[in-house]
Amino acid sequence: MYLKIKRITDLLLSLLFVVMFWWVFAVIALLIICEDRGAVLFRQRRIGKDKKEFYIYKFRTMKTDTPKDVPTHLLKDPQSYITKIGAFLRKSSLDELPQLFNIIKGEMSIVGPRPALYNQYDLIAERDKYGANALTPGLTGHAQVNGRDELPIDVKARLDGEYVKNISFITDVKIILKTISAVISHDGYKEGTK
Repeated sequence: MYLKIKRITDLLLSLLFVVMFWWVFAVIALLIICEDRGAVLFRQRRIGKDKKEFYIYKFRTMKTDTPKDVPTHLLKDPQSYITKIGAFLRKSSLDELPQLFNIIKGEMSIVGPRPALYNQYDLIAERDKYGANALTPGLTGHAQVNGRDELPIDVKARLDGEYVKNISFITDVKIILKTISAVISHDGYKEGTK
């Protein structure tokens, strides 16, 4: 029952946010174009509900010559690829705003496991153990607010599994509130290998 309500809530909140903050999207797009000519949006193959692939949308934060389909944490020197506005967008998580359109399309939810890259086979396999691949992926999630980029894959998958077991309106509200706090404090945020 909650999953039906969750979808309606996701849709309404995402539409409301896009309508209220369209000007933020416009300003960010202008800043990206001014710094580094090229596409404003970045599309990347990700794994969705039931392991179906879809394309996630993000504001482009890296230079146009960045290697494709490589997670940032696997780049040897990510700072050399990230634009100045991109660094700010990533640190503030504003680069994720276009995923509101993924939510509107039904490919994502506000809260759920973060969608794995299509070639993150180890993460996908670990999530299978916990049933996390059966959920719609989220803009934020339980693993995101409990370590984000600092977590090893087995821990991320286990946390996603905990969310599967405890999915509810209250759980989602708690994760959203923790997300706001984590974004403000940059908790768990890092770029590249350390």
